[in-house]
Amino acid sequence: MHAHADIPIALIAPLTGHYAVFGDQLCHGAEQAVSDINAAGGVLGQKLAIKKYDDGCDPKEAVNAANKIAGDGLRLAVGHFCSGAGVAAMPVYMEEKILMVSPSVGHPKFTEDSDTYIARIALRINVQGDRIAAYLLKHFKDKRIAILNDKSAYGALLSSVVQKDLNAAGAKEILYDSYTAGEKDYTALATRLKDMKADIVMIGGYHSEIGLLAAQMRAQGNQAKIIGGTSLMTRELLSIAGKAAEGILLVFGPDMRKKKSAADVIAKLRKGGFEPEGYTLYSYAAVQVMAEAIKQTQSTDAKTVAMGLRKGTYHTIIDDFTFDATGDIKYPKMAVYHWHNGQYEVVEE
Repeated sequence: MHAHADIPIALIAPLTGHYAVFGDQLCHGAEQAVSDINAAGGVLGQKLAIKKYDDGCDPKEAVNAANKIAGDGLRLAVGHFCSGAGVAAMPVYMEEKILMVSPSVGHPKFTEDSDTYIARIALRINVQGDRIAAYLLKHFKDKRIAILNDKSAYGALLSSVVQKDLNAAGAKEILYDSYTAGEKDYTALATRLKDMKADIVMIGGYHSEIGLLAAQMRAQGNQAKIIGGTSLMTRELLSIAGKAAEGILLVFGPDMRKKKSAADVIAKLRKGGFEPEGYTLYSYAAVQVMAEAIKQTQSTDAKTVAMGLRKGTYHTIIDDFTFDATGDIKYPKMAVYHWHNGQYEVVEE
């Protein structure tokens, strides 16, 4: 590359479909990071450039998009929101030697079954499940706990981790079942939960279905609590669930919007009319990690950067990250939140 050529980074996310709201978070974060890094002089005297690819949160589409990235000659990538999409595309990155740093894919297989070309700053699903189970055991051990999932790679694993942790601690769920994502009517499931007198429903799934189920439960007068994973960290839950969103619990990393180090970036995003919720700042940080790894290795060669990534410490607006041998961040942190008056708030660190 000559001195002033762009360093292209592929951003792969659900730009369309049910989960496009998360693609929006990833896009805003990554684009703001590129803008800020370029304004500060770029990397190795070159500018970063984002090129977007749509995976629709679908495994087949993800493989197609990953192959397109390879065909377009890009060897550095950030993204995938959904675990099913990320895990499906993973072999392409290994085969084509594309470095992928994900802000949001949580499935253990994504790093455990891959090589040095895959890394993430996302919270693993098993870490999320352990945190949910710890909360349930602390507050609901002797209550009636129901566990549901949407059969997705993310939802099925999350619910199975929670079940395993509960059972190991001597708690037994009253129901363990799955539902089909994408449907509009979950009243039969809501009725079943009411009949079984569930006190709390742990759901491994996404906001679109959980919001609907919550609304249909409340319409039947069922006030059972609901707890889920990181996929409930979007205001779109409020427009789906309406008043039923009040009190819904979820786990996520620490609220990065409270980090002083992120204040300038948050102000810029809000000025542009975007609330940096959920994965927005993680996406920003993933681009920072990529840029810093390029700087530290003095190379834009994906293999060189990938090998170097495991060795450094990366200062980002949300945290300082170091990676273990599999490409996972060391010392992940999690908190429990609830939706209250249209905002998400920490209820337990």
